[in-house]
Amino acid sequence: MIPKQYSVDDLIHKAGELPPLPQVAQKAMSLIRDPGSNMADLANVLSMDQVMAGLVLRWANSAYYGLVHPVSTVQQAVMYLGQNTVQSLVLTASVASYMDRPVPGYGLDRGDLWKHSVAVAGGARIVASRHGRKIAEEAYHTGLLCDIGKLAFEAILRNVDTSGPEWQGKPFSDLEVEFFGIDHAALGAEMARRWKLPYSLQEAIACHHHPSTAKEGGILAASVHVADAVVMMLGIGIGRDGLQYALDPAALKLVGWEEKNLETLLEQVSALLKEAEAFVGMIRK
Repeated sequence: MIPKQYSVDDLIHKAGELPPLPQVAQKAMSLIRDPGSNMADLANVLSMDQVMAGLVLRWANSAYYGLVHPVSTVQQAVMYLGQNTVQSLVLTASVASYMDRPVPGYGLDRGDLWKHSVAVAGGARIVASRHGRKIAEEAYHTGLLCDIGKLAFEAILRNVDTSGPEWQGKPFSDLEVEFFGIDHAALGAEMARRWKLPYSLQEAIACHHHPSTAKEGGILAASVHVADAVVMMLGIGIGRDGLQYALDPAALKLVGWEEKNLETLLEQVSALLKEAEAFVGMIRK
């Protein structure tokens, strides 16, 4: 194999033009991070976007929540769901169309990467929950975006035979560096930077395969790493690279978990998968 070097701009171009994070999403997330804002302000911003308003209402009234008395306004939906759920909903919906696509370069059908990402996000939130609500929500967002860099690589990988001996026996992220000059985690971090997401998320995305290398977002990176390994164990979105993904024991120490806790996490993530599948189906409507 002859290593090939690509610029970040070249790789992002391969994924398709990186769409800007929708203005309503930026405003909503800014409000949520502002301690001086309130739920009425958030509802007003979401109401300005017909698609986002409809999604928030559908999710609040979905079978997942099973409300006896359905809500009929965005204000009611936001009050019922709460800021944390709405924040996750806004970011998830904003990147849905970008990620819910076939990824043949990694051997993934349409929906595989998306379900994997939402499942990792939910698992990361659980892992990080003992460190506080703020970190748990940031872990969700990090997990959601941790593999977005694969979209840039996969178009090239379609024409690469990864069954050869030179692609075996190493973590796939190391092979990406050899072939592309950068791995999907670092590229995903660059995408997050261009979306102007917080630096802690950028770093955690970049380090989610090697969480001990993170300087500020170690707990975030470790939470995503553990959740990613568990989702791989469940066979969700394995693709070409999943069989060469190993759990770093140092990540468990960073988040204060033990291997014996993983069985419980497996069960919890399995339940989350149903929520992920419901959400994927709702966004496609």
